Amino acid sequence: MAGNSQMNENERGIFALSGITGMLIATVLLLSILAFLTINAIGVQQNEAQNFYKINQDLNGLKANSPDNSSQYELVGKVK
Repeated sequence: MAGNSQMNENERGIFALSGITGMLIATVLLLSILAFLTINAIGVQQNEAQNFYKINQDLNGLKANSPDNSSQYELVGKVK
């Protein structure tokens, strides 16, 4: 643009990065990030679904934020 704020017909640039091409690049980038995060989330869920535990005592004996809570359960599933 030649210093003015008007856009001429030959300077429009519909395939510039601020046009259709930029929109398509942003869409493909967002969809690829979504696919990557979804695949990783499914993998984590499948691994942790087999890593279950058994509580050794009554649930009423557990406190909300106590460092002793880790001794109150036992991992039964596979351990990594």
